[in-house]
Amino acid sequence: MSKLSEEQVQERLAQGTYPGWQRKDEKWLTKKYRVREFLDGIEFVRQVALAAEELNHHPMIAIDYKLVTLSVTSWSAGGITELDFELMAKCDSLFSR
Repeated sequence: MSKLSEEQVQERLAQGTYPGWQRKDEKWLTKKYRVREFLDGIEFVRQVALAAEELNHHPMIAIDYKLVTLSVTSWSAGGITELDFELMAKCDSLFSR
């Protein structure tokens, strides 16, 4: 999978399909998810892990009590690819359940 240009990444983010996702720097996109209870965050992370395994594309995950932060990049491409946006959509879908 090839790296998207900065313009392509900004265009995708501007569409509004990925609310809350932001550029962390030139190689990362990140989003914070606030949960009601600590164990809700753990369950969300478990579901994200299963989705990541299916895609064979794994995010960086931080759990801070009731706040889960996901960061995505495609190491092999050296930046953001379509696969990152696919994972972002899956994570948002899992969270909205």
